[in-house]
This record gives sequence, structure tokens and C-alpha cells, in this order.
Amino acid sequence: MSEKDVREIVGEIKRKNLSYLEILQYIQEKYNYVPVDLLKKICKELEIPKSKIFGILTFYAQFSTQERGKYLIRVCDGTACHVKGGSKIINMLKKEFDLEDGKTTADKKFTLQIVACLGSCFMAPVCMVNSSYYGNMDENKFKKILKNLK
Repeated sequence: MSEKDVREIVGEIKRKNLSYLEILQYIQEKYNYVPVDLLKKICKELEIPKSKIFGILTFYAQFSTQERGKYLIRVCDGTACHVKGGSKIINMLKKEFDLEDGKTTADKKFTLQIVACLGSCFMAPVCMVNSSYYGNMDENKFKKILKNLK
């Protein structure tokens, strides 16, 4: 991260008068994760106590400090989804895409996040790719969706 990049981001944060939460959302949207070194520099420039913004960063599960793939795959393994075959989708992702929970593929295309609930039990099993929901999934349907993204 160059000093010019940091100055541009700090300028944008000031211009938009972003709250701490919005700063984290802005950075994650820009980089697809929150680079800790960048965040430290921004805190220093804006004179934000690191403890305040890092408290928010670690509290909300939506934020990641690890580089993620272009496509964030969320697979629900809550009760309804698990009973209706969510675990089969997870096993397919491990076997076909070499994905483990919290890990990213070597080509930086996919990151897997196994979650307890996506709030769509009526469509179980449910998966997400970035912000798109896919309901009534099975391993073959979901494999086709992901292969189309490759």
C-alpha cells in the first residue's frame, strides 16, 4: 500500500464523513477484505484510536482481515439446510474445488464460509455467492453455478 493510496482513501473518508463502521465497509468493498496494515495507517492519519476501530472489525463477522477470493461462497449448515443436504454441498466443495471453511482457492477465485443461518430456511438448502442467494440447492446445481463463474 503506497502513501498515495493511503492519502486518497483518507481523503475519501473525510469527504464522505464516514463513521468507523462505514470506514471498514468502504475498505472491505474496495479490497474485498480489510488489510490490517492499511487500517493502522488510516487510524494514524485520522487520529482514530486503533482499539475503537479494531473492536468493530473483530466484532462483526462480515469483515475479514484475510484476503478473500473474488467470489465469497456462503453455505448454510443450520438445522434446516443440514437436514436437506447442505452437508453434501460442503463435501462437494471440498472435493471438487479443494475448499475448506475460511479458506481461499489458490487461484483467488473462491473463498468458502460455512454459516449457521442465511435467514432463508424455507429455501433450504441455501447458498450464497457474494450477495446472490441460491435456494433449494443440491451439489450438482451448485457445482454448475460455480463452474460458470470460473
